[in-house]
Amino acid sequence: MDLATLVGIVLGLVMVVFGIISSADISAITKSFLDLPSFIITFGGSIAGMIGSYTFKELITCLKGITIAFKDPKLDYGGLIGKIIELSNVARKEGLLALEEVAGNLDDEFMKKGILLIVDGTEPELVRGILETELDNMDARHKKIAGFYDNWAALGPAWGMIGTLVGLINMLADLNDMASVGPNMAVALVTTLYGSLIANWLCVPIANKLKLINNNEYQMKEIIIEGLLSIQAGENPRVIEEKLKSFLSPDARGNVSDSEAGGEA
Repeated sequence: MDLATLVGIVLGLVMVVFGIISSADISAITKSFLDLPSFIITFGGSIAGMIGSYTFKELITCLKGITIAFKDPKLDYGGLIGKIIELSNVARKEGLLALEEVAGNLDDEFMKKGILLIVDGTEPELVRGILETELDNMDARHKKIAGFYDNWAALGPAWGMIGTLVGLINMLADLNDMASVGPNMAVALVTTLYGSLIANWLCVPIANKLKLINNNEYQMKEIIIEGLLSIQAGENPRVIEEKLKSFLSPDARGNVSDSEAGGEA
């Protein structure tokens, strides 16, 4: 589990609560900041907007995507590049057909698929096309889930404003009691607060985290594609290693130690 996402959400809530209780007493908090009609308009309205924007199946799938934001995918670039160099040495010593046996022991289905395509004698351009098509579709699926929370982040403040307008209309409809103007105005503005919380406390951080995870996974699969095509082309393992390191930042390259396979090459 990635504690950063959880800590960020909890800390954001703590900051809001601290800001509220530092400027008002408990009785004022429950009266001014907790309002059921405002909650129903903002949360209920934004959820209704999301239901209208997606099919129920897509809606459930995207809601489940929130669990991904709390996961900590172990991205071992050094291990991945080392595995590709290992495969390269097997191919150089025993031929491409020897990779079929190695593929059976791999957990990465994407890499296994690429290896089997190579073993079957598929043309390099066709291998690249098949793997990149799968990669693009994965990217589209992930972006769709992240986009769900971006859309929710847009609808939250919008419905908060709707709630505020409803409150203002009700307030302006009866100005006989001027003493009630202030409290009624506060209640009207609570919906705007709720809408901002939906967007900036929950939806935007989750969407950003999902995009980050997708970008990292996309890069890992790009490395796999380039590595497998280099193996198919019969390139030197040392050259392959340096080529794959170019995908990484200078700091990350330092964590990829020179493999024994590369030394043999």
